Amino acid sequence: MRRNKDIDDYYVGGRGMSSGHIGLSVVATDVGGGFSIGLGGLGFAIGLAGSWMLFTGLVGAWLSAYFLIPKIFGLLRRHKLFTFPEIFFHLFNSRVAFLAALVSAIGYIGFTGAQILAGAKLATATFPDLSLQSAVWIMGLTAVIYTVFGGLKAVIYTDTVQWIILMAGLIFIGIPMSYFAVGGYDAIKATLDPSFFNLFNLPWVDLFNWALTIIPIWFIGMTLYQRIYASRDEKTARKAWFLAGIFEWPIMAFMGVLLGLFARVALQQGMFDELGYTDLASIDAEMGLPLLLRSILPVGLMGLMMSAYFSAIMSTADSCLMAASGNVLTDIIGRYTNLSEHKLLRYSQYVTFAIGALSLLLATQMNNVLDLMLMSYSFMVSGLFVPLLAALFFRQKSSVAAWWSILIGGSTTLSLEVLIVNNSFHIPLDLNPNLFGITAALITYFSIAKYKSNELPTYRR
Repeated sequence: MRRNKDIDDYYVGGRGMSSGHIGLSVVATDVGGGFSIGLGGLGFAIGLAGSWMLFTGLVGAWLSAYFLIPKIFGLLRRHKLFTFPEIFFHLFNSRVAFLAALVSAIGYIGFTGAQILAGAKLATATFPDLSLQSAVWIMGLTAVIYTVFGGLKAVIYTDTVQWIILMAGLIFIGIPMSYFAVGGYDAIKATLDPSFFNLFNLPWVDLFNWALTIIPIWFIGMTLYQRIYASRDEKTARKAWFLAGIFEWPIMAFMGVLLGLFARVALQQGMFDELGYTDLASIDAEMGLPLLLRSILPVGLMGLMMSAYFSAIMSTADSCLMAASGNVLTDIIGRYTNLSEHKLLRYSQYVTFAIGALSLLLATQMNNVLDLMLMSYSFMVSGLFVPLLAALFFRQKSSVAAWWSILIGGSTTLSLEVLIVNNSFHIPLDLNPNLFGITAALITYFSIAKYKSNELPTYRR
């Protein structure tokens, strides 16, 4: 907090961060607690094939490093950028940037809520006397307070430490102790159906849905753009993205699903009976991992392992909080007010706190971490992905087309998700609502762009 002199420091870390800090912060933010708990749930439900979810993260990171980052640094040479929607301001106009900021902020409020919920689930499974609502407030307030005061530097530095704690906890405590607690390889193989060890035990539609949702987020994620802007130069940013991809898959992917798989073995061996979980019908898949850790770890090691998972959760929650705050302050409040640099810095803290409170309230209303995360991702991707690609990689640019594409794409996905949650609509073939949103955005953009050209010149690197 004391080192932050201006908005440059608060939102983009002074634009001088190293590839190591950036890379670890990127993967800590993307994988974090939500995917850690979500991967454990996938390992519990289907086994090693669940690791393919984070393979889409590797693909997205490397595609972004190769295609997107050079384009963004081309813009950075001309403009001083703080947020992702500012790109829409320079490539289209202020109305498009305003709408993009709303979509991005709403999506990241949901994503922050998912991380808080992940921490709360882990805490309640570990400490039986703690209610889910109390755990949500404890996790949320902890992440919100240091983010409010410290800005992006606090987020990136704590992300690095938090990721190291998570890796050490998994490698030296969680995985080896879980493996031996359930009886080792022979017991695992004897307990589980062979499909749990089959990497291809996955319906194609699930992999398609993950790819459709997760790969595009590497092109439109505000948390990622803040780290591109915070990098020293283009080479630093690209190196950080390649590093992040490797950490996502195979490293984190397989560690996450392995722990979930061990939890499934523990359930079938009866290790959770005394906790009240005797069969698959009585347990939420995402609760299997925390219940396993609670059952096998002694006092002390349990505390260390919990700190590892809480670290992962906060590393994502704080980044998403900064992203939503940056959208609201820079692209909504700052665009239409004339505040001094000192006042902007103070307002940044107020806005961050307010958005943190909204995320907390949302977390109290949801039950499934992975669902909330993917819903938030889908909403942002369906609204923002098509106009961004059109502006950066195609000659047909239209501000009118971009505005309607964001509105229709995001609205389509959000409407379908609400209908599905309320059990009032079923998408055929279990396809992601995001597919319909992106298709609607694509048709809208190029239909309108054909007749309405952009008033700004075509951008070239």
